[in-house]
Amino acid sequence: MRGRLSALCCIAIVQSKQIKNNMAAQLIDGDWFAESEVMWPGQRFSLKVKKDGVLHRSRSKFQDILVFQSETYGKVLVLDGVIQLTERDEFAYQEMIAHLPLFAHAEPKRVCIVGGGDGGVLREVARHSCVEVIDMCEIDEQVVAVAKEHFSDSTATSFDDPRLTLVHADAAAYLKAIVDGQGDTNDPAIAAALKRRSADWPGYDVIIVDSSDPVGPAETLFAPAFYDSMKAALAPNGIVCTQGECLWLHLPLIAKVIQACRATFPSVEYAYTTVPTYPSGQIGFVLCSLDEGERALIRPTRAPTTALQKLLRYYNPDVHAASFVLPEFAARELRKSR
Repeated sequence: MRGRLSALCCIAIVQSKQIKNNMAAQLIDGDWFAESEVMWPGQRFSLKVKKDGVLHRSRSKFQDILVFQSETYGKVLVLDGVIQLTERDEFAYQEMIAHLPLFAHAEPKRVCIVGGGDGGVLREVARHSCVEVIDMCEIDEQVVAVAKEHFSDSTATSFDDPRLTLVHADAAAYLKAIVDGQGDTNDPAIAAALKRRSADWPGYDVIIVDSSDPVGPAETLFAPAFYDSMKAALAPNGIVCTQGECLWLHLPLIAKVIQACRATFPSVEYAYTTVPTYPSGQIGFVLCSLDEGERALIRPTRAPTTALQKLLRYYNPDVHAASFVLPEFAARELRKSR
């Protein structure tokens, strides 16, 4: 799934009520699904739906969930009117948000996934044999259930991994409890965090934030306090990777986020990938590291094994390095935040 940056830069989320009110509107008109406009006014993406192609439609405690079979992109997962993934191009996002931080780290053993209820990021993390612990905080258990039902042969393939501890709770509360070591144990997030922390816990090597929009259940994941908690929850040389919006649509916002992160982390970089069904066909990642070394994130410290590389369809070491090379209009803007 994809998320979007907002509250870290104190951007008002004035659209949230409008988005929720519009969910009752018909997203599928005739043979076509049209995505809701959220953070890209004046444009929206459409996909043709197969006849009788609506596979699931429900409302969880947090959001509207839609799954349909498209003519050209396979099955599609939509949350609150926004495309989260399609079977045809999901790997371009899942592989990059996971493998950029994981291969930038010399030996990631403990990984935390925030969000990611479709299972795609988990699938990629589970491919690293060096990873010993995978903690996953996905607040909406219904998204996981829908993914297991409709995407069991694509993204939702690793929920049975023995290294996984899945908690359906608020990730902001979870990480705060990991750091503070205290809280109300009646809260499932805090109870899970304290159970994890009660052991000889050195911190996470990698935290991957794959949340939905910064409204509703995900709103707390975009506040400055959450980034402070993530930094405090990291082991030495730990890495955070969050979804980083679209260069074509939100460059000033991205620059502000980069600037804010650089006040918190010694190493901050921006990378991007191409995903046809995301706004403007592009989406980026903000990577933050406690490693103060030059180019700590840009150069992978490990390479996929031959067997793993055969499984990957987008990521390789050359793509890793190239993803940080930005077009001049974007590089010029982001240089101002240094």
